[in-house]
Amino acid sequence: MAAGALWRFEAIGTVWEIATSTPLEPSARGEVERCIATFDAVWSRFRADSVVTALAPDGGDASVPVDAALMLGAFAELSDATAGAVNPLVGDALAHRGYDAGYSLVDRGPVAAPAHWQELLQWDDERMVLRGHATIDVGALGKGRLVDLVLGVVAAHVSGDIVVDAGGDLATRGAPVRVGLEHPYDPGRAIGVWDVTDAALCASAVNRRAWGDGLHHVLDARTGAPVRTIAATWAVASGTSSDAMRADAIATALFFDGGAEVAARWNVSWVRMYTDGRVEWSPGCRAELFSRTANVEG
Repeated sequence: MAAGALWRFEAIGTVWEIATSTPLEPSARGEVERCIATFDAVWSRFRADSVVTALAPDGGDASVPVDAALMLGAFAELSDATAGAVNPLVGDALAHRGYDAGYSLVDRGPVAAPAHWQELLQWDDERMVLRGHATIDVGALGKGRLVDLVLGVVAAHVSGDIVVDAGGDLATRGAPVRVGLEHPYDPGRAIGVWDVTDAALCASAVNRRAWGDGLHHVLDARTGAPVRTIAATWAVASGTSSDAMRADAIATALFFDGGAEVAARWNVSWVRMYTDGRVEWSPGCRAELFSRTANVEG
């Protein structure tokens, strides 16, 4: 982005950078902070006072924002496409492996998420009902959705270029942004670059939020075991008000069979790297890859 203003802060456990062509006024910054706090108060399983934490022990119902229907509807598609590998009730499985509210990083072994999650968790545009004990975790796409929301807040105050970057999951408006695709085993290298214009790019990798003996945050909900074949994924979406959510969702789904198919339905471009170093990408992908291995036909 050309010379402008950069606001850097920490929230929801990551570093945010919001770059704008003109500085954000204090009132706009306040709106951004309230947007993040409101989202976190509903969806964070790391907060003792959040809605999902309150529901976890015995279930119940809660008034929730319209984003619940949007996000959980996307989860339903992802779950169907991946034969249940992606599941919003994976929170207890993550906690059991050590990725719990206290970040204990103590592995107590694998447990599967409830396979019949759509019977336990139901929703509409106003309310969410959880029938019994389970911990909701929207990490597969939640940060992307929050990036979308923050971009919407900022765009109401800035007429020029915008980049909202939440720890590498980003959305842009205006001038193109050139993004390096970090090598999952060597953060000092990139496997390629991707020019992103009026779109969102989200990534996921096994070297982020990793601990213990090969544990990381991308679990197969059917088994509670971490994924072993895919090392990193990148996805770019454009054309809707939920670009970052869709890109984030696909970045997760690409760790499993069926992810590429739902990406094609959603018109999301992607790149993924296997743990053996192979790289593949979607038809029409515009990323510039330094080591091109295999295009996925589709």
